[in-house]
This record gives sequence, C-alpha cells and structure tokens, in this order.
Amino acid sequence: MPEGNLALAEAVVYLATAPKSNSLYAAYSNVQQDVQHTRNEPVPLHLRNAVTNLMKDEGYGKGYKYAHDYPGHFVRQQNLPDSIKDKRYYIPSEQGDESEIAARLKEWRKDNK
Repeated sequence: MPEGNLALAEAVVYLATAPKSNSLYAAYSNVQQDVQHTRNEPVPLHLRNAVTNLMKDEGYGKGYKYAHDYPGHFVRQQNLPDSIKDKRYYIPSEQGDESEIAARLKEWRKDNK
C-alpha cells in the first residue's frame, strides 16, 4: 500500500500543477447536458463485443476498425449513436498545449474523410 499512496500523491501533484482547459470544461458540460436530455441509445453494433455465436450472428463487432492497424493509430469510424454522431464535444483552443491537439485533430479529420 505505501507504493500505491506515493503514486497517488504524484498523480495529485501532477494534476494540480498541469495546465487547465476551459475547453474541456465546456465539453464536459455539453456531454452532461446530452446525457440528461437525449435518449439513451444503444452502442453501435460494430463496437459491441461478440462473446457468443448469437451476438456474432446479430452483427456485433462486424465492421469494427482497430485504430492501431491504421497509419498514426487513427481511423475514422462512427463511435456514437446516430442521433449525436456528428457532435463534437471537445473543441480545443489555440492556446498552450491545446494548439497541438487542435492541429492533430485537424490533420486526422483531413486525412480520414
């Protein structure tokens, strides 16, 4: 247990001194609103694990694209239910480290249309 406590203390110090993002706060707030005000739709079939033959026959896991099999470990695939599939919750600012994240997201979206 002492080793676990030290790791937790390090994590707390790291997080306390890390740059904070209002973009993340806004994204999280938007997610919470959608959770509260939209219907609870099922997970898309291709994301479901087919642990039985019946599930496999029903299409669970069919068409799933494993990101690590693609350049840059990124692949475009729909991971949200249809009603919110085009929503973007996290929109990074152009400040600090977020500018790098914004550039990476822009590149992914450009190359994987």
